[in-house]
Amino acid sequence: MPGRMPSALAFCTALLLAAAPAPRPRVVVDPGHGGAQEGAISPDGLLEKTVSLDVARRLKAALEHEGVEVLLTREQDVLLALADRVTFANQARPDVFVSLHLNSMPTRRLRAKLEGVQTFFLSASASGEDARRVAETENADSAGAAAPLPSDTLAFILADLRRSEAHADSARLAYAVHSRLVPASGGSDHGVQQAPFYVLTGVDAPAVLVEFGFISHPEESRKLARPEYRDRVAQAIADGVRAFLAQTAVRDRRPPVASSTPP
Repeated sequence: MPGRMPSALAFCTALLLAAAPAPRPRVVVDPGHGGAQEGAISPDGLLEKTVSLDVARRLKAALEHEGVEVLLTREQDVLLALADRVTFANQARPDVFVSLHLNSMPTRRLRAKLEGVQTFFLSASASGEDARRVAETENADSAGAAAPLPSDTLAFILADLRRSEAHADSARLAYAVHSRLVPASGGSDHGVQQAPFYVLTGVDAPAVLVEFGFISHPEESRKLARPEYRDRVAQAIADGVRAFLAQTAVRDRRPPVASSTPP
């Protein structure tokens, strides 16, 4: 009898593991700006920090409806440094990181002309002058800080390998989100681009920054003020995130995300 116990124990353990629910995917959503950092302002006085937080809450609700666990870097109108956003994300150990922002142009002619959406993932150098401008604008409150590097050589190599894998997945995530956001918004397609965004630096997960509109454009800013339009934007981003999670679940042989809509 004693000789049979290990196999019986192993059998029971296998049954318990099979019955255990699969862990839910986790997404960290980062509403840009907050507090004294108001971000861009529309011609009617609409603040980027307010719109980004509202869309983040709607995105959270849409993803939670699909069975995804969602954490926001900020739940209220508070100032949160870029470094603290990165730290929060890494402590949460998410499967995906999404930072939400709105674009703005400096001159009257460009404000009247440019509208639409852009999606970014991290690169050491910008993919163009426009990408560089956006990164410089969004990095304005980093105060010159840099992401910490591991002091141990092996730890640095392993971290670099993880970043390389996350970088490739970040590109896939960016295209998954952008391809759904463009038709949902009805705005101009400014493409998927790369730039050195501080808030994406050091995040140990596939990470993107979404500029889901030009708040400086008179007509687009009026759309951004409407709850139904914000819902449409949030749902499009959620659909892209869910599609990415479904793709990586197949690749990594994980249980797929529960969904009420097709990928």
